[in-house]
Amino acid sequence: MKIVIPMAGYGTRLRPHTWSKPKPLVTVAGKPVLGHVLDMFAALPSIDEVIFIVGYLGTQVQDFVAQAYPGLKARYVEQTEMLGQSHAVWLAREGLRGPMLLVFVDTLIEADLSGLATEKADALAWVKAVPDPRRFGVAEAGTDGVVRRLVEKPKDLSNNLALVGFYYLRQAERLIAAISAQMEQKQMLHGEYFLADAINILLQQGLKMRVQPVDVWHDCGKPEALLETNRYLLEHGRDNSAAVAQRPSVVVVPPVYVDPTATIAEAVIGPHVSIGAECEVRRSIVQNSIIDGGSQILDTALSASLIGRDARVVGRYRSLNVGDSSEVGFE
Repeated sequence: MKIVIPMAGYGTRLRPHTWSKPKPLVTVAGKPVLGHVLDMFAALPSIDEVIFIVGYLGTQVQDFVAQAYPGLKARYVEQTEMLGQSHAVWLAREGLRGPMLLVFVDTLIEADLSGLATEKADALAWVKAVPDPRRFGVAEAGTDGVVRRLVEKPKDLSNNLALVGFYYLRQAERLIAAISAQMEQKQMLHGEYFLADAINILLQQGLKMRVQPVDVWHDCGKPEALLETNRYLLEHGRDNSAAVAQRPSVVVVPPVYVDPTATIAEAVIGPHVSIGAECEVRRSIVQNSIIDGGSQILDTALSASLIGRDARVVGRYRSLNVGDSSEVGFE
């Protein structure tokens, strides 16, 4: 099994944080989003290679993977032109044959991958029913779950099976051939090659793809969505509030995640707070917030806030979105 992870986008909706780090390295529940994605693959019997399509600040991705997943066989491909999803996969085409997973890191899902070894279909598209599918790609499928076609950003509500950005193909080389045809035919939308068009070429050629519904699908592409994902992960396995509550002069309202190296004193933490490594929080109240590594929170109250790496926040109650290496203070 080979896994392709496109991640070359600029992550503009998460600025200022993505000025200084790639979007997949934004932290949620004590771990970069990319770490949560890679942990999903633990159930696979074997991984031949993970191919990361990187862009702006891509060396940070390499450093993170080398440190956190040293045993992972990784290859890095740079996408210098933002020409879309299909273009990203096409850049990774060298040696891409046989079974593959294609995974986008904007979202986190819970999926059982243990059955892929015995899967009968040529391809799978993981989907979730949503109230308004117009800002997503959708799968049009029959009652048997077999996909007829994919539609990128439909104009109506008639089909609500949103594509969550997770695909399996038994023969990766077929997708590469379809993308080559798509690019030759200049099948683009708003100047980008979308994966839906390439897969539609395969469906027209007889590819049997079925949908695989998921119950849990969380967005990590916007600040408010990132906080919501943080809340969910803390409520489902990432809470370490029992250990944090042992610290003197700290009141903990579960669930929270506090890195063991963080210093917390005279503070109320939680609910739904993640605090990274080497942080310092003193004489403060923090709830529903993510504080990245190395930051100082002093004499303040924070709610619904994202604080980047090595930032310093001092004084008064606020809801903040503070990037890396910044300082916020109030007289």
